[in-house]
Amino acid sequence: MSTTVESKLCEGPGGGTEERGWHADPVSTPSSEPSSLLPTFVPVPEIATRLGIVVTKVHQLIRERALLAVRTDGVLRVPAEFVADGLVVKGLPGTVTLLTDGGYRDDEIIDWLFTPDDTLPGTPIAALRENRGREVHRRAQAAGY
Repeated sequence: MSTTVESKLCEGPGGGTEERGWHADPVSTPSSEPSSLLPTFVPVPEIATRLGIVVTKVHQLIRERALLAVRTDGVLRVPAEFVADGLVVKGLPGTVTLLTDGGYRDDEIIDWLFTPDDTLPGTPIAALRENRGREVHRRAQAAGY
């Protein structure tokens, strides 16, 4: 949950969570469907299972910049959207390289990948998952300059 969402939620009188501000309707637990704008971070061992490899190989993919990871609460996590059909999404390593060369930090790269782009349409990670890497690479090159 992002800090902007957390700042709008507070505990209601019945112990449930309710939203303050625009709506007074109670807000239930977060949807089981992830938002298309927010990455679903999963621990490295789960990524290893999805890829069918050992955890140390996932760490190597992170070192080689084929995957990006963030550490939250002491646990290294990778966006689940970076893996499809048991493989790293085609075009992701190249996109990461282009953005890194353009001066982006890892957290900025993840933000860029999950930010909607009307010219694609959709998010760059969704376009990569749909095998539209060339379009994403063009935008990544332009973003770095």
